[in-house]
Amino acid sequence: MFSDLLRRLTAPEPAPLAQTDARLALAALLVRIARTDGDYAAVEIAQIDQSLARRYGLDAGAAAALRQEAEALEAEAPDTVRFTRAIKDAVAYEERVGVVEAMWAVVMADGVRDDEEDSMMRMAASLLGVSDQDSHAARLRVSAG
Repeated sequence: MFSDLLRRLTAPEPAPLAQTDARLALAALLVRIARTDGDYAAVEIAQIDQSLARRYGLDAGAAAALRQEAEALEAEAPDTVRFTRAIKDAVAYEERVGVVEAMWAVVMADGVRDDEEDSMMRMAASLLGVSDQDSHAARLRVSAG
């Protein structure tokens, strides 16, 4: 189902993604970070839905539908290194910073930051081309919210 999108994302010279494909790819990163610790908790799912709704102006049903599509894409997506690098090449920097902020919100949704999630956040932000300073600022915005 997602093979065309994944093929385009992992092409040697990926073209910028259409808005709907970019949304789906970025949502899949939120799912991936939530699944990192092996506990895809209801509070994390709710945070993903809330982030998608706020970020893209979706109602609750549309946000949940996007997340469900993202869950399927994430399961089929290549390793995190290739997936995030591909997104970096196909999505504008501002969008990537926004998804790093949403990823921090997912990490902190269950009240526990574990080493696996911190490691994944450092790697994902770096591979997305988001600076350490911007990632740190995103985490602080989430913590303050």
